[in-house]
Amino acid sequence: MPRKYNILIVDDEPSVVFLLKEELTECEQYSVATALDGAEAINLLHAQPYDVVLLDVKMPRVGGIEVLKFIREYHPTTQVIILTNVADVKTAIETMKLGAYDFVSKPYTREELLATVERAVELHRLTIDNELMKYELSRQGSAHELIGESEAIQSVVRTAKKIAQSDAIVHIQGPSGTGKELVAHLIHSSSTRKNHPFVIVNCASIPDALLESELFGHEKGAFTNAIVMKQGLVEVANGGTLFLDEVGDISPMIQPKLLRFLESGEFRRVGGTNAMKVDVRILSATNKDLQKEVEAGRFREDLLYRLNVVTIRISPLKERKEDIPRLVEHFLQKKSKAKKPKHISAEAMQLLSHYDWPGNVRELEHVIEGAILLSHDDEIRVKDLPLIIDGKTEGKRPEESHNKEEALSLEEIEKRHIEFSLQKNNFNRLKTSEVLGITPKTLYLKIKKYRIVVPQH
Repeated sequence: MPRKYNILIVDDEPSVVFLLKEELTECEQYSVATALDGAEAINLLHAQPYDVVLLDVKMPRVGGIEVLKFIREYHPTTQVIILTNVADVKTAIETMKLGAYDFVSKPYTREELLATVERAVELHRLTIDNELMKYELSRQGSAHELIGESEAIQSVVRTAKKIAQSDAIVHIQGPSGTGKELVAHLIHSSSTRKNHPFVIVNCASIPDALLESELFGHEKGAFTNAIVMKQGLVEVANGGTLFLDEVGDISPMIQPKLLRFLESGEFRRVGGTNAMKVDVRILSATNKDLQKEVEAGRFREDLLYRLNVVTIRISPLKERKEDIPRLVEHFLQKKSKAKKPKHISAEAMQLLSHYDWPGNVRELEHVIEGAILLSHDDEIRVKDLPLIIDGKTEGKRPEESHNKEEALSLEEIEKRHIEFSLQKNNFNRLKTSEVLGITPKTLYLKIKKYRIVVPQH
Protein backbone atom coordinates (compact mmCIF):
# COMPACT_ATOMS: atom_id res chain seq x y z
CA MET A 1 0.00 0.00 0.00
CA PRO A 2 1.48 3.39 -0.98
CA ARG A 3 2.40 5.83 1.74
CA LYS A 4 -0.20 8.49 2.50
CA TYR A 5 0.96 12.10 2.71
CA ASN A 6 -0.32 14.10 5.66
CA ILE A 7 -1.92 17.43 4.73
CA LEU A 8 -3.05 20.08 7.23
CA ILE A 9 -5.56 22.77 6.23
CA VAL A 10 -5.58 25.91 8.39
CA ASP A 11 -8.27 28.54 7.71
CA ASP A 12 -10.80 30.37 9.89
CA GLU A 13 -13.56 30.02 7.28
CA PRO A 14 -15.32 26.64 7.85
CA SER A 15 -16.75 26.62 4.32
CA VAL A 16 -13.26 26.98 2.80
CA VAL A 17 -11.87 24.26 5.05
CA PHE A 18 -14.75 21.93 4.15
CA LEU A 19 -14.29 22.46 0.41
CA LEU A 20 -10.52 22.01 0.52
CA LYS A 21 -10.81 18.84 2.55
CA GLU A 22 -13.41 17.40 0.18
CA GLU A 23 -11.23 18.06 -2.85
CA LEU A 24 -8.03 16.70 -1.31
CA THR A 25 -9.56 13.56 0.23
CA GLU A 26 -10.73 12.56 -3.24
CA CYS A 27 -7.05 11.81 -3.84
CA GLU A 28 -6.28 8.51 -2.10
CA GLN A 29 -2.67 9.44 -1.41
CA TYR A 30 -3.63 12.26 0.98
CA SER A 31 -4.64 12.07 4.63
CA VAL A 32 -6.20 15.43 5.55
CA ALA A 33 -6.54 17.16 8.94
CA THR A 34 -8.03 20.61 9.59
CA ALA A 35 -7.69 23.53 12.00
CA LEU A 36 -9.89 26.65 12.23
CA ASP A 37 -7.25 28.92 13.77
CA GLY A 38 -3.52 29.25 14.24
CA ALA A 39 -3.46 28.08 17.85
CA GLU A 40 -5.23 24.84 16.97
CA ALA A 41 -2.82 24.35 14.06
CA ILE A 42 0.22 24.71 16.31
CA ASN A 43 -1.26 22.18 18.75
CA LEU A 44 -1.73 19.71 15.90
CA LEU A 45 1.81 20.34 14.68
CA HIS A 46 3.09 19.65 18.17
CA ALA A 47 1.37 16.27 18.07
CA GLN A 48 2.65 15.14 14.65
CA PRO A 49 4.54 16.44 11.63
CA TYR A 50 2.77 17.13 8.33
CA ASP A 51 4.14 16.91 4.83
CA VAL A 52 2.25 19.96 3.54
CA VAL A 53 0.29 22.73 5.28
CA LEU A 54 -2.28 24.88 3.44
CA LEU A 55 -2.26 28.06 5.51
CA ASP A 56 -4.45 31.16 5.59
CA VAL A 57 -2.59 34.34 6.53
CA LYS A 58 -5.31 36.43 8.17
CA MET A 59 -6.80 34.67 11.18
CA PRO A 60 -7.81 35.86 14.66
CA ARG A 61 -5.74 35.14 17.76
CA VAL A 62 -2.73 33.50 16.11
CA GLY A 63 -2.19 34.54 12.49
CA GLY A 64 -0.68 32.63 9.59
CA ILE A 65 2.70 34.39 9.85
CA GLU A 66 3.18 33.07 13.38
CA VAL A 67 2.22 29.56 12.30
CA LEU A 68 4.63 29.77 9.36
CA LYS A 69 7.49 30.83 11.63
CA PHE A 70 6.67 27.94 13.98
CA ILE A 71 6.74 25.46 11.11
CA ARG A 72 10.03 26.77 9.76
CA GLU A 73 11.62 26.41 13.20
CA TYR A 74 10.22 23.05 14.29
CA HIS A 75 9.32 21.32 11.05
CA PRO A 76 11.78 22.68 8.45
CA THR A 77 10.99 19.98 5.87
CA THR A 78 7.23 20.69 5.92
CA GLN A 79 6.17 22.61 2.82
CA VAL A 80 3.71 25.52 3.35
CA ILE A 81 1.24 26.73 0.72
CA ILE A 82 -0.32 30.09 1.52
CA LEU A 83 -4.07 30.57 0.93
CA THR A 84 -4.81 34.17 0.05
CA ASN A 85 -7.31 36.48 -1.62
CA VAL A 86 -6.37 38.23 -4.85
CA ALA A 87 -6.05 41.52 -2.96
CA ASP A 88 -3.48 39.98 -0.60
CA VAL A 89 -1.09 38.57 -3.18
CA LYS A 90 1.59 41.02 -2.05
CA THR A 91 1.35 39.59 1.48
CA ALA A 92 1.57 36.06 0.10
CA ILE A 93 4.77 36.93 -1.76
CA GLU A 94 6.22 38.29 1.47
CA THR A 95 5.49 34.96 3.20
CA MET A 96 7.56 33.18 0.57
CA LYS A 97 10.55 35.19 1.76
CA LEU A 98 9.86 33.68 5.19
CA GLY A 99 10.00 30.16 3.77
CA ALA A 100 6.58 29.40 2.29
CA TYR A 101 6.76 27.14 -0.74
CA ASP A 102 4.01 28.77 -2.87
CA PHE A 103 0.62 30.42 -2.67
CA VAL A 104 -2.85 29.79 -4.10
CA SER A 105 -5.21 32.70 -4.69
CA LYS A 106 -8.91 32.46 -3.82
CA PRO A 107 -10.92 31.65 -5.83
CA TYR A 108 -8.73 28.87 -7.16
CA THR A 109 -9.37 26.04 -9.61
CA ARG A 110 -9.25 22.44 -8.47
CA GLU A 111 -6.50 21.68 -11.00
CA GLU A 112 -4.38 24.56 -9.74
CA LEU A 113 -4.80 23.45 -6.11
CA LEU A 114 -3.96 19.79 -6.73
CA ALA A 115 -0.97 20.63 -8.93
CA THR A 116 0.47 22.95 -6.27
CA VAL A 117 -0.05 20.41 -3.49
CA GLU A 118 1.51 17.65 -5.58
CA ARG A 119 4.62 19.74 -6.24
CA ALA A 120 4.90 20.59 -2.55
CA VAL A 121 4.64 16.90 -1.59
CA GLU A 122 7.37 16.00 -4.06
CA LEU A 123 9.65 18.76 -2.73
CA HIS A 124 9.06 17.54 0.81
CA ARG A 125 10.02 14.00 -0.16
CA LEU A 126 13.18 15.15 -1.90
CA THR A 127 14.11 17.33 1.07
CA ILE A 128 13.77 14.36 3.42
CA ASP A 129 15.84 12.17 1.09
CA ASN A 130 18.52 14.85 0.98
CA GLU A 131 18.68 15.13 4.76
CA LEU A 132 18.99 11.36 5.11
CA MET A 133 21.73 11.34 2.51
CA LYS A 134 23.65 14.08 4.33
CA TYR A 135 23.45 12.09 7.55
CA GLU A 136 24.69 8.94 5.86
CA LEU A 137 27.57 10.79 4.24
CA SER A 138 28.68 12.40 7.49
CA ARG A 139 28.40 9.08 9.31
CA GLN A 140 30.38 7.20 6.72
CA GLY A 141 32.89 9.96 6.22
CA SER A 142 33.86 9.84 9.89
CA ALA A 143 33.66 6.08 10.49
CA HIS A 144 34.76 4.48 7.22
CA GLU A 145 38.35 4.31 6.10
CA LEU A 146 40.63 1.77 4.49
CA ILE A 147 42.69 0.19 7.27
CA GLY A 148 45.91 -1.65 6.58
CA GLU A 149 49.63 -1.32 6.11
CA SER A 150 50.15 -4.14 3.62
CA GLU A 151 51.50 -3.27 0.19
CA ALA A 152 48.30 -4.68 -1.32
CA ILE A 153 46.01 -2.20 0.47
CA GLN A 154 48.44 0.72 0.18
CA SER A 155 48.59 0.16 -3.57
CA VAL A 156 44.80 0.36 -3.72
CA VAL A 157 44.85 3.65 -1.77
CA ARG A 158 47.51 5.17 -4.05
CA THR A 159 45.63 4.16 -7.19
CA ALA A 160 42.29 5.40 -5.86
CA LYS A 161 43.69 8.81 -5.00
CA LYS A 162 45.50 9.09 -8.32
CA ILE A 163 42.44 8.40 -10.48
CA ALA A 164 40.12 10.43 -8.21
CA GLN A 165 41.12 13.64 -9.98
CA SER A 166 39.72 12.45 -13.31
CA ASP A 167 36.13 11.67 -14.22
CA ALA A 168 37.00 8.22 -15.55
CA ILE A 169 34.56 5.40 -14.87
CA VAL A 170 36.11 3.07 -12.29
CA HIS A 171 35.28 -0.57 -11.65
CA ILE A 172 36.24 -2.06 -8.26
CA GLN A 173 36.73 -5.83 -8.24
CA GLY A 174 37.03 -8.03 -5.17
CA PRO A 175 35.35 -10.63 -2.97
CA SER A 176 32.44 -9.65 -0.72
CA GLY A 177 33.44 -7.91 2.50
CA THR A 178 36.83 -6.63 1.31
CA GLY A 179 35.89 -2.94 1.35
CA LYS A 180 34.86 -2.09 -2.22
CA GLU A 181 32.45 0.57 -0.98
CA LEU A 182 35.26 2.14 1.07
CA VAL A 183 37.38 2.44 -2.06
CA ALA A 184 34.47 4.15 -3.81
CA HIS A 185 34.15 6.56 -0.87
CA LEU A 186 37.87 7.29 -1.04
CA ILE A 187 37.69 8.08 -4.77
CA HIS A 188 34.71 10.40 -4.27
CA SER A 189 36.11 12.18 -1.20
CA SER A 190 39.45 12.73 -2.98
CA SER A 191 37.82 14.15 -6.11
CA THR A 192 36.59 17.61 -7.10
CA ARG A 193 33.05 16.26 -6.62
CA LYS A 194 33.53 15.67 -2.89
CA ASN A 195 31.08 18.43 -1.89
CA HIS A 196 28.35 16.95 -4.07
CA PRO A 197 26.22 13.86 -3.47
CA PHE A 198 27.65 10.37 -3.19
CA VAL A 199 24.76 8.03 -3.93
CA ILE A 200 24.94 4.27 -3.45
CA VAL A 201 22.74 1.83 -5.38
CA ASN A 202 22.92 -1.79 -4.27
CA CYS A 203 21.90 -3.48 -7.50
CA ALA A 204 21.57 -6.89 -5.85
CA SER A 205 19.06 -5.76 -3.21
CA ILE A 206 16.59 -3.98 -5.53
CA PRO A 207 14.17 -6.18 -7.52
CA ASP A 208 14.61 -5.99 -11.30
CA ALA A 209 11.12 -4.51 -11.70
CA LEU A 210 12.05 -1.54 -9.47
CA LEU A 211 15.70 -0.97 -10.35
CA GLU A 212 15.02 1.09 -13.49
CA SER A 213 12.63 3.34 -11.56
CA GLU A 214 15.14 3.73 -8.72
CA LEU A 215 17.92 4.66 -11.12
CA PHE A 216 16.10 6.86 -13.61
CA GLY A 217 12.87 7.83 -11.81
CA HIS A 218 9.34 7.61 -13.15
CA GLU A 219 6.55 9.86 -14.34
CA LYS A 220 3.20 10.04 -12.63
CA GLY A 221 0.99 7.18 -13.78
CA ALA A 222 3.89 5.23 -15.31
CA PHE A 223 2.74 2.12 -13.43
CA THR A 224 0.46 1.09 -10.57
CA ASN A 225 1.06 3.21 -7.45
CA ALA A 226 3.10 5.78 -9.42
CA ILE A 227 0.89 8.52 -8.00
CA VAL A 228 3.51 11.25 -8.26
CA MET A 229 6.56 11.91 -10.38
CA LYS A 230 9.71 10.56 -8.73
CA GLN A 231 13.27 11.63 -9.36
CA GLY A 232 15.74 8.85 -9.99
CA LEU A 233 19.01 8.43 -8.14
CA VAL A 234 20.93 9.63 -11.20
CA GLU A 235 19.20 13.00 -10.68
CA VAL A 236 19.86 12.98 -6.94
CA ALA A 237 23.54 12.36 -7.69
CA ASN A 238 23.76 15.18 -10.25
CA GLY A 239 27.14 16.86 -9.91
CA GLY A 240 28.43 14.06 -7.70
CA THR A 241 29.14 10.33 -7.83
CA LEU A 242 26.85 7.34 -8.39
CA PHE A 243 28.19 4.06 -7.01
CA LEU A 244 26.66 0.94 -8.54
CA ASP A 245 27.39 -1.77 -6.00
CA GLU A 246 27.01 -5.42 -7.11
CA VAL A 247 26.67 -4.21 -10.72
CA GLY A 248 27.07 -7.79 -11.93
CA ASP A 249 23.55 -8.53 -10.65
CA ILE A 250 21.83 -6.05 -12.99
CA SER A 251 19.39 -7.92 -15.21
CA PRO A 252 19.83 -8.11 -19.03
CA MET A 253 16.65 -6.01 -19.32
CA ILE A 254 18.23 -3.00 -17.55
CA GLN A 255 21.75 -3.35 -18.96
CA PRO A 256 21.06 -1.63 -22.34
CA LYS A 257 19.52 1.39 -20.59
CA LEU A 258 22.48 1.65 -18.23
CA LEU A 259 24.85 1.42 -21.21
CA ARG A 260 23.05 4.27 -22.98
CA PHE A 261 23.31 6.39 -19.85
CA LEU A 262 27.03 5.66 -19.45
CA GLU A 263 27.71 6.59 -23.07
CA SER A 264 25.73 9.84 -23.22
CA GLY A 265 24.71 10.87 -19.70
CA GLU A 266 21.13 10.89 -21.00
CA PHE A 267 18.17 8.95 -19.63
CA ARG A 268 14.39 8.90 -19.61
CA ARG A 269 12.21 8.41 -16.59
CA VAL A 270 10.03 5.33 -16.69
CA GLY A 271 6.87 6.36 -18.55
CA GLY A 272 8.51 9.53 -19.85
CA THR A 273 9.39 10.65 -23.36
CA ASN A 274 11.76 13.53 -22.66
CA ALA A 275 15.48 12.74 -22.61
CA MET A 276 17.26 14.38 -19.67
CA LYS A 277 20.96 14.73 -19.02
CA VAL A 278 22.92 14.84 -15.78
CA ASP A 279 26.58 15.22 -14.84
CA VAL A 280 27.42 12.15 -12.76
CA ARG A 281 30.61 10.16 -12.27
CA ILE A 282 30.05 6.41 -12.25
CA LEU A 283 31.83 3.97 -9.97
CA SER A 284 30.89 0.30 -9.90
CA ALA A 285 31.80 -2.82 -7.95
CA THR A 286 31.16 -6.54 -8.01
CA ASN A 287 32.41 -9.77 -6.48
CA LYS A 288 31.76 -11.58 -9.77
CA ASP A 289 34.12 -12.19 -12.67
CA LEU A 290 32.32 -10.10 -15.29
CA GLN A 291 34.33 -11.63 -18.14
CA LYS A 292 32.92 -15.03 -17.18
CA GLU A 293 29.45 -13.48 -16.89
CA VAL A 294 29.88 -12.19 -20.46
CA GLU A 295 30.95 -15.64 -21.68
CA ALA A 296 27.89 -17.14 -19.97
CA GLY A 297 25.63 -14.63 -21.73
CA ARG A 298 24.48 -12.95 -18.53
CA PHE A 299 26.32 -9.64 -19.00
CA ARG A 300 26.74 -7.44 -22.07
CA GLU A 301 30.29 -7.24 -23.40
CA ASP A 302 29.91 -3.59 -24.46
CA LEU A 303 28.67 -2.69 -20.97
CA LEU A 304 31.68 -4.44 -19.43
CA TYR A 305 34.01 -2.34 -21.60
CA ARG A 306 32.25 0.88 -20.54
CA LEU A 307 32.50 0.00 -16.84
CA ASN A 308 36.04 -1.29 -17.12
CA VAL A 309 37.83 1.93 -18.13
CA VAL A 310 39.91 1.71 -14.94
CA THR A 311 39.89 -1.35 -12.67
CA ILE A 312 40.96 -1.53 -9.03
CA ARG A 313 41.32 -5.00 -7.54
CA ILE A 314 41.12 -5.60 -3.79
CA SER A 315 42.78 -8.72 -2.37
CA PRO A 316 40.89 -10.98 0.06
CA LEU A 317 41.93 -10.66 3.70
CA LYS A 318 43.63 -14.09 3.70
CA GLU A 319 46.20 -12.66 1.22
CA ARG A 320 47.08 -9.71 3.43
CA LYS A 321 46.98 -11.15 6.94
CA GLU A 322 49.53 -8.60 8.12
CA ASP A 323 46.60 -6.13 8.17
CA ILE A 324 44.60 -8.18 10.70
CA PRO A 325 46.16 -6.77 13.94
CA ARG A 326 45.56 -3.19 12.79
CA LEU A 327 41.99 -4.02 11.75
CA VAL A 328 41.32 -5.72 15.08
CA GLU A 329 42.48 -2.66 17.00
CA HIS A 330 40.36 -0.44 14.76
CA PHE A 331 37.21 -2.50 15.37
CA LEU A 332 37.89 -2.67 19.12
CA GLN A 333 37.98 1.15 19.18
CA LYS A 334 34.94 1.45 16.92
CA LYS A 335 32.69 -1.13 18.57
CA SER A 336 33.52 -0.63 22.26
CA LYS A 337 30.94 1.46 24.07
CA ALA A 338 33.13 1.90 27.16
CA LYS A 339 35.51 4.86 27.40
CA LYS A 340 38.45 2.45 27.53
CA PRO A 341 38.22 -0.14 24.71
CA LYS A 342 38.83 -3.80 25.46
CA HIS A 343 42.12 -5.41 24.46
CA ILE A 344 42.79 -8.80 22.94
CA SER A 345 45.02 -11.57 24.28
CA ALA A 346 48.09 -12.66 22.32
CA GLU A 347 46.65 -16.17 21.85
CA ALA A 348 43.36 -14.77 20.51
CA MET A 349 45.22 -12.45 18.15
CA GLN A 350 47.28 -15.40 16.91
CA LEU A 351 44.11 -17.36 16.23
CA LEU A 352 42.57 -14.42 14.34
CA SER A 353 45.74 -14.05 12.29
CA HIS A 354 45.71 -17.72 11.22
CA TYR A 355 42.05 -17.82 10.21
CA ASP A 356 41.32 -17.50 6.47
CA TRP A 357 38.28 -15.17 6.77
CA PRO A 358 35.99 -16.27 3.92
CA GLY A 359 33.80 -13.26 4.76
CA ASN A 360 36.88 -10.99 4.71
CA VAL A 361 37.01 -7.69 6.65
CA ARG A 362 33.26 -7.57 7.19
CA GLU A 363 33.32 -10.96 8.89
CA LEU A 364 36.23 -9.88 11.08
CA GLU A 365 34.26 -6.81 12.13
CA HIS A 366 31.27 -8.94 13.17
CA VAL A 367 33.51 -11.38 15.05
CA ILE A 368 35.11 -8.57 17.06
CA GLU A 369 31.71 -7.05 17.78
CA GLY A 370 30.48 -10.42 19.07
CA ALA A 371 33.63 -10.98 21.12
CA ILE A 372 33.21 -7.62 22.85
CA LEU A 373 29.74 -8.70 23.94
CA LEU A 374 30.79 -12.22 24.98
CA SER A 375 33.87 -11.29 27.00
CA HIS A 376 33.34 -10.77 30.73
CA ASP A 377 36.20 -8.37 31.46
CA ASP A 378 38.55 -6.01 29.64
CA GLU A 379 40.37 -8.81 27.79
CA ILE A 380 39.07 -10.80 24.83
CA ARG A 381 40.28 -14.41 24.95
CA VAL A 382 40.09 -17.34 22.54
CA LYS A 383 36.88 -18.60 24.17
CA ASP A 384 35.20 -15.29 23.33
CA LEU A 385 35.82 -15.65 19.59
CA PRO A 386 32.88 -17.11 17.62
CA LEU A 387 35.16 -18.63 14.98
CA ILE A 388 34.26 -21.79 13.12
CA ILE A 389 37.06 -24.33 13.13
CA ASP A 390 36.13 -27.65 11.60
CA GLY A 391 32.45 -26.84 12.02
CA LYS A 392 32.70 -26.02 15.75
CA THR A 393 33.39 -22.98 17.91
CA GLU A 394 36.40 -23.86 19.98
CA GLY A 395 39.84 -22.59 20.84
CA LYS A 396 42.27 -24.96 19.13
CA ARG A 397 45.83 -24.00 18.48
CA PRO A 398 46.11 -22.17 15.14
CA GLU A 399 48.51 -24.73 13.65
CA GLU A 400 46.17 -27.61 14.64
CA SER A 401 43.14 -25.97 13.06
CA HIS A 402 45.15 -25.09 9.94
CA ASN A 403 46.26 -28.71 9.44
CA LYS A 404 42.72 -29.90 10.03
CA GLU A 405 41.33 -27.54 7.40
CA GLU A 406 43.99 -28.58 4.86
CA ALA A 407 42.38 -32.02 4.72
CA LEU A 408 39.12 -30.46 3.54
CA SER A 409 38.26 -28.89 0.21
CA LEU A 410 37.59 -25.16 0.11
CA GLU A 411 33.98 -25.86 -0.82
CA GLU A 412 33.55 -28.14 2.20
CA ILE A 413 35.00 -25.47 4.49
CA GLU A 414 32.66 -22.89 3.00
CA LYS A 415 29.66 -25.20 3.37
CA ARG A 416 30.44 -25.87 7.04
CA HIS A 417 31.03 -22.21 7.71
CA ILE A 418 27.65 -21.28 6.21
CA GLU A 419 25.89 -24.06 8.17
CA PHE A 420 27.49 -22.88 11.41
CA SER A 421 26.62 -19.23 10.75
CA LEU A 422 23.01 -20.12 9.96
CA GLN A 423 22.73 -22.05 13.21
CA LYS A 424 24.32 -19.22 15.24
CA ASN A 425 21.78 -16.77 13.78
CA ASN A 426 18.75 -19.05 14.25
CA PHE A 427 18.60 -19.54 10.46
CA ASN A 428 17.86 -15.85 9.91
CA ARG A 429 19.18 -15.40 6.37
CA LEU A 430 19.47 -11.60 6.51
CA LYS A 431 21.57 -11.65 9.70
CA THR A 432 23.63 -14.57 8.41
CA SER A 433 24.40 -12.83 5.12
CA GLU A 434 25.54 -9.72 7.04
CA VAL A 435 27.87 -11.81 9.24
CA LEU A 436 29.28 -13.64 6.22
CA GLY A 437 29.69 -10.42 4.26
CA ILE A 438 27.60 -11.55 1.30
CA THR A 439 24.23 -10.50 -0.10
CA PRO A 440 21.05 -12.41 0.85
CA LYS A 441 20.78 -13.47 -2.80
CA THR A 442 24.29 -14.97 -2.76
CA LEU A 443 23.54 -16.78 0.52
CA TYR A 444 20.37 -18.23 -0.99
CA LEU A 445 22.31 -19.53 -4.00
CA LYS A 446 24.99 -21.12 -1.79
CA ILE A 447 22.32 -22.81 0.35
CA LYS A 448 20.91 -24.31 -2.85
CA LYS A 449 24.38 -25.21 -4.16
CA TYR A 450 25.42 -27.07 -1.01
CA ARG A 451 21.90 -28.43 -0.36
CA ILE A 452 21.94 -27.06 3.17
CA VAL A 453 18.79 -27.95 5.09
CA VAL A 454 17.10 -24.84 6.49
CA PRO A 455 14.17 -25.48 8.91
CA GLN A 456 10.83 -24.02 7.81
CA HIS A 457 9.45 -21.55 10.35
